[in-house]
Amino acid sequence: MRHIVFCLLLMLSITAHANEADRLKQADFPAQSQELTLKNQAVLTYLWADVYAAALYTPSDVSAKQAWEQKKTLRLTLYYFRGIDRNDVIKAANTTLERQQASAGLKPELEKLHARFRDIQAGDRYALDYRPGRGLNLEINGQVVFSSRDDALARAYLGIWLAPEGLSDSLRSKLLD
Repeated sequence: MRHIVFCLLLMLSITAHANEADRLKQADFPAQSQELTLKNQAVLTYLWADVYAAALYTPSDVSAKQAWEQKKTLRLTLYYFRGIDRNDVIKAANTTLERQQASAGLKPELEKLHARFRDIQAGDRYALDYRPGRGLNLEINGQVVFSSRDDALARAYLGIWLAPEGLSDSLRSKLLD
């Protein structure tokens, strides 16, 4: 009986892995973006549903982990597989930022950033582009909809995906690996 259960679990894990590969192919992240190199990509699954694929880009001469730890240029792109109400996205972001104890002083800038969000449709791409000294840009489907020169805002917001106690430890590990 154990052998049968083991075989079934193995088959399920292979199917799940193939599904992630298919989803990443669907997201079709380019190898280069904004002069940065694709380092890692992963799919966020919530309650057995694939929500989005995430891709992390950094300069070619540093690893994803080094770029995050050393506050280098990086770009996080999300490709959504399903529609999500903007209020749900904002609630998840605020909950994560509270858990990570983000500075209360960031609230005015966070509100400006969140004001630019819209309901997400399947196929939408959001990107957070961070450049030291220039700050953070939020892009929706290739259009810059928000900019802030506040490096602390950039660090906190990207931390939703890349810092400990973020949205998903598994996603974080895959992106920073």
